[in-house]
Amino acid sequence: MLDANLKTQLQAYLEKLVQPIELVASLDDGEKSRELGALLEQIAALSPKITLAHRDDADTRKPSFAINRVGSDIGVRFAGIPMGHEFTSLVLALLQVGGHPSRESQELIEQVRNLDGDYRFETYFSLSCQNCPDVVQALNLMSVLNPRIQHVAIDGALFQDEVEARQVMSVPTVYLNGEVFDQGRMSLEQIVAKLDTGAVTRAAEQIRGKAPFDVLVVGGGPAGAAAAIYAARKGIRTGIAAERFGGQVLDTMAIENFISVSHTEGPKLAAALEQHVRDYEVDIMNLQRASKLVPAGADGLIEVQLENGASLKSRSVVLSTGARWRQMGVPGEAEYRNKGVAYCPHCDGPLFKGKRVAVIGGGNSGVEAAIDLAGIVSHVTLIEFDGQLRADEVLQRKLRSLPNVEVIVSALSTEVLGDGQKVTGLVYTDRVGGDSHRIELEGIFVQIGLLPNTEWLKGTVELSPRGEIIIDDRGQTSVPGVFAAGDATTVPYKQIVIAMGAGSTAALSAFDHLIRSSAPAEQVRVSAAA
Repeated sequence: MLDANLKTQLQAYLEKLVQPIELVASLDDGEKSRELGALLEQIAALSPKITLAHRDDADTRKPSFAINRVGSDIGVRFAGIPMGHEFTSLVLALLQVGGHPSRESQELIEQVRNLDGDYRFETYFSLSCQNCPDVVQALNLMSVLNPRIQHVAIDGALFQDEVEARQVMSVPTVYLNGEVFDQGRMSLEQIVAKLDTGAVTRAAEQIRGKAPFDVLVVGGGPAGAAAAIYAARKGIRTGIAAERFGGQVLDTMAIENFISVSHTEGPKLAAALEQHVRDYEVDIMNLQRASKLVPAGADGLIEVQLENGASLKSRSVVLSTGARWRQMGVPGEAEYRNKGVAYCPHCDGPLFKGKRVAVIGGGNSGVEAAIDLAGIVSHVTLIEFDGQLRADEVLQRKLRSLPNVEVIVSALSTEVLGDGQKVTGLVYTDRVGGDSHRIELEGIFVQIGLLPNTEWLKGTVELSPRGEIIIDDRGQTSVPGVFAAGDATTVPYKQIVIAMGAGSTAALSAFDHLIRSSAPAEQVRVSAAA
């Protein structure tokens, strides 16, 4: 399972173990159990602090294994073989159960330790899902910090009967004490905030006590991160309020056009962005969703109101709220979201193994999704509104070479069909002949572009007919002192490298605005207090 290079790297990590741990395997006679057994033997041989045991409990999933701290109730469990994107989760679980400290803030760690109650979490993941490790790692850490929290991470592709019985059609899907807790990417902060009902109120109180900023960045994607770094480097008071740091990049599987970096993955880039911002004196306020922008009044301060009831003030603002997946907007789509309607083929594709699915959208994203899914599912129908596909020719050639893919153009999707529990089909209209058609299928992957996150700005900042923030070549919006950058704006190309450049431009423009205006934020705060 582990090549020589990976063994060497893992052995170096395992030298950080502080306390002895025991790997407890639950295996049967299947091929996957043999693979898991071989992996566990390799791991145990890499450190004298690791022992391997076998336990054949009838009520335990097979193949699975626990990582337990010897002489304690602390441990985590994996049902399946945590390779692929989950190999990092495995390494972290080994280290944390073995006593190596987490890098999370002490405040958040104490919040987990103080959670009152018994929590039994189950997380369904797929090895190709780039969103799943965040959830798996967060819940694993929680079970290490608090013995009343238990967690098992389950490979949905390996436990297909369980997935079918529970109607799991999207990963990560998290169950708490037998009931669905949540679906999709979640950070440790988000999970704890959902369990700790007083967390939102406490966060709002902390925000209310903050002094005004010189530059306040709203949004934590590539544009927002670049803006925060460029502003902070000027030595001015900088804050960043983000609903989730990384933004849409977190949902990007492979990035191969980020100049000077031949290949990376979205979550890896997002983590690097956040760490770079933290290298500077930037006040990062995560899990904060903006609800209203109030232009500067007599005090010269722009106000950003948040959904938790608090507000932030700043002498200038950079809006970088990004975009989200565009939905079809047809009957049945919302009802069957995560019940067959999906937006991430890399994450959820393995759950549809051997089934019939449709991909909506003939651009690069749609065609790439159809190509990827064709290797997993029995049949893919790609539906495009236009009269021809819009993807790059190299992708179209690959698509046409696949025997289990059908392409339908000039088609308008009109309804998602289901039986109340899951998707059963899709209705579309032929835009040429006008006839209505029905396709029997079990999954629909929507890949029709992005929608800017700007609804909260309507009536305050000038928006384009598509809802994008209108900016000039300096990133200036229609509101003095308010600048914008990234996918939420009228910039013509929605690319990571372009968003970073635009964020830098917006921050430099904000700084230029500040040096031509009145006193710095700290002086404004002191004057107001006086």
